[in-house]
Amino acid sequence: MNTRIDPNTLKEGEDFYYTPEGYKCFTEKYHLKRGYCCKSGCRHCPYGFDKKTGTFKKK
Repeated sequence: MNTRIDPNTLKEGEDFYYTPEGYKCFTEKYHLKRGYCCKSGCRHCPYGFDKKTGTFKKK
């Protein structure tokens, strides 16, 4: 499932928040809505991707 999400419809606090350093951090809800893993090692990745090993962790 590859669904495009219009960046203009993202809701702060629901789809993302800003870190203390000023970076935009996507929430688990956003990742699930997007529907796939980008393999970037996201903080809230619900797909279990480990950036260090390049593999998915089993749940």
